Amino acid sequence: MTFLGLLLAVFMGLALGLLGGGGSILAVPILVYVLGFSTKEAVAASLVIVGLTSMFGAAEHWRKGHVKLRVALVFGSFAAAGAYLGAQLAEFLSGPVQLSLFAVVMLGAAFFMFRDNESDEEGKDILSHSSTGSLLLGLAAPGLGVGVLTGLVGVGGGFLIVPALVLIAEVPMEVAVGTSLLIIAMNSFAGFAGYLGKAEIPWGLVSLFAALAVAGSFAGAYLSRFVPESVLKKGFAAFLVAMALFILYENGGEIL
Repeated sequence: MTFLGLLLAVFMGLALGLLGGGGSILAVPILVYVLGFSTKEAVAASLVIVGLTSMFGAAEHWRKGHVKLRVALVFGSFAAAGAYLGAQLAEFLSGPVQLSLFAVVMLGAAFFMFRDNESDEEGKDILSHSSTGSLLLGLAAPGLGVGVLTGLVGVGGGFLIVPALVLIAEVPMEVAVGTSLLIIAMNSFAGFAGYLGKAEIPWGLVSLFAALAVAGSFAGAYLSRFVPESVLKKGFAAFLVAMALFILYENGGEIL
């Protein structure tokens, strides 16, 4: 089963690289159902894996000039605080409740992927003349919300961060993607800090898992030029729906 789990880590990375995000949502199901982690161990380990893969992705976008540091710091600060809070709140949730909440998040991610987001709108980059105060007001609530979700269920929340950056901070889509990766890294590591001392992490296995996921993401980024993104997103969304329904089926009875 360990071999299968590590093979799926590569698949997770491939999905991440092919889609530019979303693949890391597979970390928790792989860790729980294939590698045998408890829910809280899986969420904590997932935050490390998501944080590392996002950090490598953000570095590549930074090299291309597709990261708005001021927005990342503003949004990421609120998200990091929310992630730490979410990790503290997770202590009061049972494993089945946490996994069921995770399944609902998967359905939300699938919904965003099913939508046709290949818009020609590039966004209006008004950051050069928007005040820090207006950014703080606009990004505080979504930042905290995404952060709490990250801490509770171990997902980066890129499918929520990117629309928020485009609609509120009004940055172009490609810049929103790069900036969101830096934010995801920030709130993932903050969320993990909230789990310190509450979950035993097998660091050797998690480190190998993360390394394979990062390698898979580089391979996926290369392969993405050969496959239409819209086809990939709809196929992956269907897979997420199936996974979410399976998780709800497995855990719904224990909640009721």
